[in-house]
Amino acid sequence: MDIDQNIDPAKLTGRQRRLYAEWKGICSMVNAHPEIEGEVVRRGQAGLPVQYRFVYHLRSICGVNPNEGERPVFADRFVLSVEIPHNYPDSDGRPVFLFDTYDPGGNPIPHPWHPNIRYSGLAAGRVCLNSVDTYSSIASAVLRVGEYLRYDRYHAKPHPPFPEDLSVARWVIEKAEPSGWIPFDQKDGQQPKMP
Repeated sequence: MDIDQNIDPAKLTGRQRRLYAEWKGICSMVNAHPEIEGEVVRRGQAGLPVQYRFVYHLRSICGVNPNEGERPVFADRFVLSVEIPHNYPDSDGRPVFLFDTYDPGGNPIPHPWHPNIRYSGLAAGRVCLNSVDTYSSIASAVLRVGEYLRYDRYHAKPHPPFPEDLSVARWVIEKAEPSGWIPFDQKDGQQPKMP
């Protein structure tokens, strides 16, 4: 992913400079992390990105199998859309982080099963990044979401900051943690072997 060399940063306004800086950070992050692909989906004023798509090539949980005691089911590819509102970077203009749950043909696709990502309902795919210290840039938020997918980070306890999906949070506390299903090995989706 590369930044558009035809844009002159010296001619940008305050908000545009912030969007340009975010774009540079995203390009650097994507180029440094081969498991994350990124692309600009839509541009706004001055040709600056206002929507991105990221593809994570990470093995993660995409659901549970009720016929096998709610054991986790894994997928290797997840697609995240990030939309930047017109009032970004104001405090009430936070970017929207949303995993695709359907392909362009309307068919369901694997999306994350994680307590901080809504799994079902009208808000399916919504990522919870609402804590004050969650991220300092869009690039750092995209990396944090990768930590969610690897289950390096999750909050499943029913207190602030509350989980985004209470059903998944309950599964984490009642099934996954006691059964040792998380953390899991990124290569085969299995629980790490203890020495």
